[in-house]
Amino acid sequence: MRKAFITAVFLAIAFWTVRNNFDIVNRTEKVQPSPGAVTSRPVAFRQISGKIKRGETLFDIFKKYKLDLKALFQLKEASADVYKLSDLRPKQPYRIVLDNNDRINSFVYWINDDTMLNIKSTGDGFCAEKVPVSYEKRILHIGGTIKDNLISSIGEGRENLMLALKLTDIFAWDIDFTTDLRKDDEFRIVVVGMYRDGKFRKYGDILSAEFVNNGEKYFAYRYSHDGKTDYYDADGRSLRKAFLKAPLSFRRISSRFSNRRFQPILKIWRPHHGVDYAAPTGTPVSASGDGKVLFAGRDGGYGNLIILRHRNGWKTYYGHLSRFARGIRKGERVSQGELIGYVGATGLATGPHLHYEMRIHNRPVNPLSVKIPHGESVPETLMADFRRVRGEMDTQLASIPSAAFAVTGMAAAEPASQQKG
Repeated sequence: MRKAFITAVFLAIAFWTVRNNFDIVNRTEKVQPSPGAVTSRPVAFRQISGKIKRGETLFDIFKKYKLDLKALFQLKEASADVYKLSDLRPKQPYRIVLDNNDRINSFVYWINDDTMLNIKSTGDGFCAEKVPVSYEKRILHIGGTIKDNLISSIGEGRENLMLALKLTDIFAWDIDFTTDLRKDDEFRIVVVGMYRDGKFRKYGDILSAEFVNNGEKYFAYRYSHDGKTDYYDADGRSLRKAFLKAPLSFRRISSRFSNRRFQPILKIWRPHHGVDYAAPTGTPVSASGDGKVLFAGRDGGYGNLIILRHRNGWKTYYGHLSRFARGIRKGERVSQGELIGYVGATGLATGPHLHYEMRIHNRPVNPLSVKIPHGESVPETLMADFRRVRGEMDTQLASIPSAAFAVTGMAAAEPASQQKG
């Protein structure tokens, strides 16, 4: 009896072991398929893209597309120290990539033309970083003739406006684009064009430019050395001078420098050691050069007056201001082009204008005729290289037609017709 029981138990154990091993083999075959077999649904991604609408938030976008709001809070947390997602601006593009379970794989937002916010899923959460927008760069040749003003002559649109402003900034020390322009003045520009997905997006740096103003030619060449980049004339002298030609955008010169001028309020003849620029009240006034505020306050006939002290004994005066810019007080340092005040009619003034004076060692000089010192020149040791760059740019400038507005371009130094529509 006992022997039969033992035999039965042995057979039962053997049967259980064989069955169990058989199940293990079967289960192993299920999780280890033959090569090439598909075991699960492949991950498929879909994309949501658009541009931020006025007043729209990321919460609104998530609600619109019924996305997981928990993921929204994770995105905000991940990007908090990189870029705040509450600062989304209208008309800026965005892209959301989802997997086949509608989970966020990535979120991309164009902060501006040069930088993107990129937030990616890491499995455990999200990781955010700012990445530069990549562009294809082409060299564009632009030529035109002034018919009314520079902006309308270059063309309509934001990017053409920005190009016109860049050009005026380069020649600001030699040409006043408000009063000096003449009909049929000519310009030629060699500039970097920035393209994305084969489409023109914006202008980059101006590499060289030629401007013919009232029969006189002006040249500008972009050149870098010792970690600095500036624009130079044909002789390698910086176009950046110690003082701007004018400290504001004005309608006309209402009174010039004179040793004897009739004062319309006092009804007497006396010197007028400055230039009066007629402009609407509130027109911004900029520092014509780097300096330190020597005085900012009320001063008799000057009204609200700012006096800046510059290097080598130079001073500039800005009178009849309606008010001062924020932070402008005695002892503060200002940079060339920095906002310091606004046009007004305070003091002895018959109408809104800026009274502008220049003095050298307290001796008045005429701002319109005084010779303004140049900035630094290209070092003599680099002049040979500068002349090489200038030669290359001269060749390109000479190839640009200017009789009518035209744009041609080239990429990777190979000519490629690029007529701008």
